[in-house]
Amino acid sequence: MRKAAIPAAKKAAKKAAKKVAAKKAAKKVAKKAAKKTAKKAVKTNPPKSTSANLPKTAVVATVDVGFGNTLYLRGDAQGLSWSKGVPMDCNDANAWSIAMTGVNESFEYKVLINDIHWSAGPNEVAKPGKTNTSSPSF
Repeated sequence: MRKAAIPAAKKAAKKAAKKVAAKKAAKKVAKKAAKKTAKKAVKTNPPKSTSANLPKTAVVATVDVGFGNTLYLRGDAQGLSWSKGVPMDCNDANAWSIAMTGVNESFEYKVLINDIHWSAGPNEVAKPGKTNTSSPSF
């Protein structure tokens, strides 16, 4: 009688282990499905960005400042100041640019070499939502 009880206990233990494994597998499958659904929702309904609706304002400076130098922009627009410049992106040997969002009105600006040497002449004026090009001299 004892020998018969042991195989029955082993069978019950195996059955219980299979149930636990099946539950874990089902949870894993459910998690994967939930992640896929969440990813699809993010792809189909991206969050609305307020800056995406604003027009971009670009300032382009066409000048060769020499290898190893960087142009900076100072001004009175959002993100700019007259006390510290923002580096411009070098697009070519004599083309520098910077793009800004959130600019709602015209603003004055100056271009500097290495944020030290100011361009000659009066301040330039940039219009919002436009590409504003200048050829500063130093």
